[in-house]
Amino acid sequence: MQFRIIPVTPFQQNTTLLWCERTLAAVIVDPGGEAERILEQVAALKLKPEYVLLTHGHLDHVGASAEIARRLGIPIWGPHPDDAFWLNALAEQCEMFGFPPVTAFEPDRWLQPGERIAVGEETLEVLHCPGHTPGHLVFFDAHGKLAQVGDVLFKGSIGRTDFPRGNHRQLLDSIRDRLFPLGDDVRFIPGHGPMSTLGEERRTNPFVRD
Repeated sequence: MQFRIIPVTPFQQNTTLLWCERTLAAVIVDPGGEAERILEQVAALKLKPEYVLLTHGHLDHVGASAEIARRLGIPIWGPHPDDAFWLNALAEQCEMFGFPPVTAFEPDRWLQPGERIAVGEETLEVLHCPGHTPGHLVFFDAHGKLAQVGDVLFKGSIGRTDFPRGNHRQLLDSIRDRLFPLGDDVRFIPGHGPMSTLGEERRTNPFVRD
């Protein structure tokens, strides 16, 4: 599976285009804002988006979702239903962080752990990794050994747990019990900042290293 990372909004959130190289079928993961920039990249790469996928309900990850879904005529899938309260509170999130208003929405489909999402001839596995938010998901390309982990894990750090219904112990368990077993050679795209590998974080990340 091929990918392109597009940092958007003042939070530099990593919107990610993932696509099947042979068919150009694609998904748009966490379009947090700047819809026009994202759509320009989709067009430049000649991609055929099939879904918007959301890792969790925080504003900087979902802010452009409804607009992009509407303009492309594609559905929004995810996150896990435990994050419904975050999507319902989008207006309050906008006010809190000084973002342009975004109307609350419900995805076309909530996702559950263990589901598999076809992207052309490739497949993404859905993992439930709560802690940063209760309904946080990770999308894993086993064939390409690539994961989009949202705000669960970062290069040298981990997701915040001081937001409503965050849970530090749950986050550590998600990383150690659900991400690290995927393999040391798995590259991951975090919600912010540079990529890393699960092995590098298992060895060196001060929050979750062995």
